[in-house]
Order: sequence, then structure tokens, then C-alpha cells
Amino acid sequence: MKLRFLTVSLLSALLASSFVFAQEKKGPKEDQTPLGEQMEKIGGAYRKLGRQINDATKNADSLALVATIKTAAAAALKFEPAKKADIPAADQAKFVADFQAKLKDFAATVDKLEAALKANDNATAAKLVDEMKTERSDGHKAFEKKKDKKG
Repeated sequence: MKLRFLTVSLLSALLASSFVFAQEKKGPKEDQTPLGEQMEKIGGAYRKLGRQINDATKNADSLALVATIKTAAAAALKFEPAKKADIPAADQAKFVADFQAKLKDFAATVDKLEAALKANDNATAAKLVDEMKTERSDGHKAFEKKKDKKG
């Protein structure tokens, strides 16, 4: 009887700790900027979209994810990257303009993706998701502020 109680107690503690850990992991980031919040929305929708883009039965859900990406990208245009502060003052305006142009190019790719999904052309949609991945990677290299390494 004591062994059963001990086992149930340990399992309960394990489940409770994993739940707390999951909540901490999903909590807001301390140094999150408004732009970062929009990019998180794009990233979450993009990851889910990438997993289901080849499944035509999920096109309605994929279109909802595309709408999330479009909304967040439009909102992101209102903000400037934190990296701007690291750029010499004379080059800051060009840096922001380049960021906005890159984000508009990304939005144009998202528009093409939306059209492909509406046409049930998942092969083209999958290629566009790959293109978005390249655009995202290039954009992060150019405009994302490098994180300080702890430690």
C-alpha cells in the first residue's frame, strides 16, 4: 500500500513539474520588443504551416495561418529593428528602409502562397514556403540584433 502511494505521489509530482516547465517555456520573453512579438506570431504560424503545407485537406487551416502571417507582417512594418541602434546614425534611415523593403518582399511571397492555397496547388505552395524560409533566414542575418551569449 505504501509503495502504491509513493508511486502515485511521484507520478503526480512529475506531471505537475512538467506542466509548470511547459508554462514557463511559453511565457513571455523578458526582452521582447513589439517587433519581436510580431515575428514570434509569424514564426509560430510558419512552423505549423511548414508541417502541413503538403496536405491539401488542411488548406483551410493553412489559409488561416497565412492570414496570421499577413497580419503580423503588416503590423511589423510599423516597427524598427533593435539593431538600428547599432548602425551609424548616417546609415539608420537606409537600414530601416531596407528592412521594410525586405518585409514587403516577404509579404508578397505570402500573397503568392495564399493564391496557391486557394487554387489547391500545394506543390507550388510548398515551394513558396521554402522561399519564405530563405527570405526569413536572409532577413534575420541582415536585420536581427545578435543575442549576447551568456556565460
